[in-house]
This record gives sequence, structure tokens and C-alpha cells, in this order.
Amino acid sequence: MTAAAAFHAYLTDRAARDAFSGVALLTRGDETLFAEAYGYASRAWQVPAGLHTRFDIASVTKLFTAVATLQLIDQGALAFETRAVEYLQLTDTTIDPAANVYHLLTHTSGIGDDADEEAGESYAALFVARPNYSVTTTADFLPGFRHKPANFAPGQGCRYCNVGYVLLGLMIERATGLTYRDYVRRHVFAPAGMAHSGFFRMDRVEPDVAEGADPLRDAAGAVTAWKRNIYSYPPIGSPDGGAHVTSEDINRFLRAVQGGALLSPALTAAFFTPQVLYQERPGGQTEYNGYGLWFRRDAAGRVLSYAKEGINAGASAFLRHWPAAGVTVVLLSNLEDGVWRPMDFVAAQIEAGEWGTG
Repeated sequence: MTAAAAFHAYLTDRAARDAFSGVALLTRGDETLFAEAYGYASRAWQVPAGLHTRFDIASVTKLFTAVATLQLIDQGALAFETRAVEYLQLTDTTIDPAANVYHLLTHTSGIGDDADEEAGESYAALFVARPNYSVTTTADFLPGFRHKPANFAPGQGCRYCNVGYVLLGLMIERATGLTYRDYVRRHVFAPAGMAHSGFFRMDRVEPDVAEGADPLRDAAGAVTAWKRNIYSYPPIGSPDGGAHVTSEDINRFLRAVQGGALLSPALTAAFFTPQVLYQERPGGQTEYNGYGLWFRRDAAGRVLSYAKEGINAGASAFLRHWPAAGVTVVLLSNLEDGVWRPMDFVAAQIEAGEWGTG
């Protein structure tokens, strides 16, 4: 059985068990190695997912925020050393005045997150007492974290932080006079050729946008009902998550950055360079944070792969590239747990050489 046939069989089985619903795309340069859709874009109406379907990519959206920030650094409007509190005049907060753009990009700011995922806090729990529909602008996120205590001083640790990217979004807005979404549409989506991507409201009808829902299972694992995600997070995407893309559009984005279409040569190189050690792994491997991406390196320091993933209720996404093989994988799903095991499966194939080499 070929690698493609094995992967298709794996995804078909998971879709039949309501464990995957979405799109898988594998490419090497201009060559499409695999492109298939599984399950439903609308569970309620039994509308099949297709390669044209636009999925909520949750935190993969942070890559657009990172590139937008680096563009403004290229232009001299911001610098890695620009401090968020001073720049945004947020002196009435607990945000450390020393936290700068570099810290925010690399998750080394130490500022308190609105929902600290590493501490097990639930993002959906933020909207039990506060209506999620009241959070539609970037500034609307500030009450959720402006007075939270810091985890550590800037630069003295590494901890994933969603609201660091909210602050970057506010800095983008202040520097450009545009809303975050308008800036990304004009200066990231358009030049990357992402004609089908956008920020679509959950309370509006949009064509070809997948509806997020997760299965509720009994003790035996059987699905008893489906829970929609409409109350679980803000109704429209923001700098830390929630853009909608097709699999081909997010692939175009990565190729545009790789090809130098969005950033200067210096910052293109920096974007694909590990910046801060995040954790050590068995066998001498390490994971590093970069400017939005995370990197896995071997014991000799070589980059094995770089990626960004995202998860939310009724949404998960994974974008990952293996430089040695030249293979990029895009997995998009309208299930919270949709992409993780499929990525493990295809990653094992790629790292075993089953998809060939570049």
C-alpha cells in the first residue's frame, strides 16, 4: 500500500467513527501529493466537507499576526524592542512595562493570559459570565487579562500566551490606523493570494464555512449528541485566533513567506529561525519557539520540522513543514480533537521516508 493510500484509509476510518471531519493536504513545492476531504462541513445538514471549505484555524491565525508585526518592523513602524505598555499607553494594568515585541512574539513575556492553557484553564469558561458576543474588537479582550498577575518577568521564561498576540494586534492597529482584520486582509491575505480566506462571524451566514461541533459520547464511546461551539469563544476572529481559510490558502501563505513575498530577506530568514528554547524532548530533540512558529530540532541542532497548530471548541488546525523532505502538511477540522492523531500518523510516514525526499 502506498503512503497516500494508507493515509486515506486511516482518515476514512476516523471519519467513519466521527473522529475526523475536515481536509488533509500534502504538497512538495508546486506538487500536490495528497488532497482529500472527509466528513461534514455542516453536521446538522449533512453537508460534506470539500477542498473549497473554509475552516476556523484557531491559533494558526497567530502566524498572520506575526508576519504583520514583522512587516511593520521592516517598515520601521515597530521594533523588536518596542515595549507594549508604553506604546499602547496601558499604564493602568499589571502588564510588565518591560514586555516588548520580541517577548510577545516568542511567548517569553510572562504576562498573565486570559485563559492560561498551560495551567489547565478553559477558554470557553471565560464566557460563562461574560457574553462572547460582546468581544468583537481587539480592545474588547483587554478586561480579561489587564489585571492578571504575571507568571515571570519578561525574558525569564517561556510560556504559551494568547494575549501576547492580542497586544501585538493592538500595536498593529495603532501603527497603521487600520483594524487588525483589515490590515491582514490587505497586507497578508492579498499578497499571498489567499482569495478565499477571511474573518467570518459565527452569527452570519457565509458560504463554504464549516460549522464547528464536537461529539458528546457515552461511557462506551458512542456519540449521543453533538455540541456546537457558538458560545465557546468570540464570534469573529482576532489576532490570537479564529481566521477562516481553505487548505490551499494556508499552503499559499506558507509558500509566500518561504519565497520572500511578505517579508524582507532578513526577516524572512528570522521567521524560519528558532529563537527561544521551549522544552527538551526524549532522544536529544528540542522544541523552540520562533516568531509564531515552533521548531523541532535534533541533537545536532538541525531543524527537523516547523509548525503551528490551533485548537478550540469545534475547531483544530495544523500546518507543518519538513525541510529535508520538502513536504508541507495542512490538516483542518471542525472538531476540537480532529487533527492531532492524523498529524502523528502522517508525520511518522514522512519521517520514515514514505513520502519520498525533496
